[in-house]
Amino acid sequence: MLIIVPPSESKRAPYEDGAPVDLESLSFPVLTPLRRRIVDSVMATSAQPDAFARLHARLSMAPEVIRNTWLSEVPAMPAFDVYTGPLHEGLDVGGLSGAASELADRRLVVVSPVWGALRTRDRIPPYRVHVCARLTGIGRLEPTWRTALPAVLAEAAGSAEVIVDLRSPMVQAMGMPRGLEGRTVILRVDQGPAGRRIGGVVAKRVRGEAAHHLLESGATPADAQALADVLGDRWPVRLDRAESPDGPWSLTLSVEV
Repeated sequence: MLIIVPPSESKRAPYEDGAPVDLESLSFPVLTPLRRRIVDSVMATSAQPDAFARLHARLSMAPEVIRNTWLSEVPAMPAFDVYTGPLHEGLDVGGLSGAASELADRRLVVVSPVWGALRTRDRIPPYRVHVCARLTGIGRLEPTWRTALPAVLAEAAGSAEVIVDLRSPMVQAMGMPRGLEGRTVILRVDQGPAGRRIGGVVAKRVRGEAAHHLLESGATPADAQALADVLGDRWPVRLDRAESPDGPWSLTLSVEV
C-alpha cells in the first residue's frame, strides 16, 4: 500500500542551526535536477518585487518569503516535521507505534511543490511556495511536476496492492501515479447523518487520522473493497466505483460534528 500525502501551507519554523538540504540525499534521485532548478528559481523569485503575487503569499508571510531567498542554506529537518497543518496533525507520524513507524517509512510519500516526492526521513527546510506558484524561468509548478511525478509515484507504488491518495484536486494536478489509476483510491470526507456540513479543517484532520489508522492496523489491502473494510472498522464508509474501468476509486468517510 502506498499513501500519498499533500503538503500543508503551515510549516514549522526552521532550526536555529544545522545542515541545509542535501539534494543528492533525497529519495527519488531522478528528481534532483528538477529540484535544483526549482530551488534556484524560488530563491530568485522571492527576491523580486512581485514575489508575493508569484508565490501566492500574503503580506503577513513576508518573513517566510524573505527566508526563501536563502532556501538552500536554511537548516533542514525531517519532512514530516516540517508540515503542521490539520491533515498532518491527524496523521501524527511522530505518534506512530514502532511497527507503524517502520511501515510509514515505506508506505508514505508526501508531494511538495518544491521537492516533488519525499519519504518520511528526507530532510528539507520550511518554505513558502504555493502549488500554483509561477516561478521565474519555470512558470506554473503543476505542469512542471507533471513531467516527472507520475512516473515517480508509479515507481513508489511498485507492486503495492492499493494506492491511497489524500490530496486535494489542486495538489493531484501535480501528477497521479501513471498507469495505476485503477488501483488508486481517492479518500474524501463527508458530513455525517446529522446533516451538518463539516469544515475543511475537520475534513483534512480526518483524512490524516485515516492514514494513521491504516498504518497502525498493519493491513495490506489487496483492493479498494479491502481498504474500505479496514477503514470501516472506525468510520461509516462509501466506496464508489470509478467512472471508467481505468479511473480511480472514491472512498468517502462520514463523520459527525
